[in-house]
Amino acid sequence: MNRLFFQPHQAGLSKVDAAQHTLRNINPDVSFETHNYNITTLENFTHFMERLSHGGLAEGKPVDLVLSCVDNFEARMAINAACNELGQIWMESGVSENAVSGHIQLIIPGETACFACAPPLVVAANIDEKTLKREGVCAASLPTTMGVVAGVLVQNVLKYLLKFGSVSYYLGYNAMQDFFPSMAMKANPQCNDRHCRRQQEEYKKREAERPKVEVVQEEEEEEVVHEDNEWGIELVSEEANEDTQAAAATVAGLPEGITVAYTIPDVNTDDGETVEEIEQSLEDLMAQMRKL
Repeated sequence: MNRLFFQPHQAGLSKVDAAQHTLRNINPDVSFETHNYNITTLENFTHFMERLSHGGLAEGKPVDLVLSCVDNFEARMAINAACNELGQIWMESGVSENAVSGHIQLIIPGETACFACAPPLVVAANIDEKTLKREGVCAASLPTTMGVVAGVLVQNVLKYLLKFGSVSYYLGYNAMQDFFPSMAMKANPQCNDRHCRRQQEEYKKREAERPKVEVVQEEEEEEVVHEDNEWGIELVSEEANEDTQAAAATVAGLPEGITVAYTIPDVNTDDGETVEEIEQSLEDLMAQMRKL
């Protein structure tokens, strides 16, 4: 969210109010609720949890999904604690200090690793991140990287809420190499968050109570053989044929998983009739044409 949609005439407004004004102009049909406070304080954290529990579209219902776009570990740990206590699914996101890499992470309490299951060193060592000042490191801000990470986050949200495609549990972005690593992390049974450990036990109970699906071995279908094929209809496999696979192997530097769509047939100059060579000149041939 950092500097992506703030405008000069919004100077003096808080970030949340400026963001609300911009977003409302983009889509006035969306309802916005803004709270300009620090969620790490006890009073604000209690109110934050209350809004997660009762701030859904339906009156008194919990929200469907929480998106974390904060820029410090303290706020992330507060969101993590609230979601673990409530059993609330959320997505965490962030951009590195050098502004050329980032990530998104889907966190399902009890099922996947929470933010405290594998915390950064600054969190595990209980270091006040405000006191950190590493030599040669500048907390850069690059809107392009943030735009890419924000777009990937929203794409993952759409897949999760609308139930299409494969939802990423963890997806990184390295702008220097255009590399997108993806993985899934299991919850840590020794997590420091007691609510995370409780959610893990409840998840194990739900999995144990779930009826097991028996794998039924399907009988092989007999191949249908037609006695006649008047129209010459043939079924062609969608997979690459032998000619295409052979051609793909000959393409130098072709990445794994990529094949050519078609091959150019070899030109055969030996087939067919050729014009007989004669010793007459072009002028002689033109003279013969005039006499006809």
